[in-house]
Amino acid sequence: MNKNLLPRLLAMVLVYVILKFFGGSFGSLVLYPVTLLVTFLHEFGHALGAILTGGSVEGLQINPDGSGYTITRGGSQAVVLMGGYLGSALLGNLLFRIGVKHRTQAQNALLTLAFLMALAGILWFESFMSTGLLFGFAATLFFVARRTNWDQDALMFLGLATVLYIIQDFNVGPKSDLAMYEQVVGIFPYQVWMYLWLALAGGLFFWNLKALFGRAF
Repeated sequence: MNKNLLPRLLAMVLVYVILKFFGGSFGSLVLYPVTLLVTFLHEFGHALGAILTGGSVEGLQINPDGSGYTITRGGSQAVVLMGGYLGSALLGNLLFRIGVKHRTQAQNALLTLAFLMALAGILWFESFMSTGLLFGFAATLFFVARRTNWDQDALMFLGLATVLYIIQDFNVGPKSDLAMYEQVVGIFPYQVWMYLWLALAGGLFFWNLKALFGRAF
């Protein structure tokens, strides 16, 4: 593995932290693509949860303010609800892992992500605004993948920032999902499920780092 990857990773973490917590409106603007990506992966995780458990997806909406929703029918509601937070954590880790470990596949990963965004905007159309956002993001990813040499760094940063965003936002982002999960599954109150989901997301990220960088973690 390229010895420069770990310093690049640490630099990305530093950039993300500065922009997220000290960047103000400028930081929010720079990280806006990350916000939209997290929303897409969250909603796409709901959609995958429905499809993998025999259900269907009726619509997927991404809003400019970073909110969104997915309309599903059938399938396991517990898996669908869990798929938003934990599914996006899994997908974010996968993007990060490909960016770090498979340099030659970074371009293909960006193109695949662009294809999935465009496809979701068509198959699960909810509004021209949502589809336009997805198409715009897909076009940007396509440009980075095919016309620049930033594909590996872009994939690493998007994957890393997505995971950090998800972990940091654990008590806000999935709150409505958690409330519904408590009603569907029960056993624990939603606050307990919140920390269980956080532990799974954090554990997955630590395992990923450990597998990628070994003794450094």
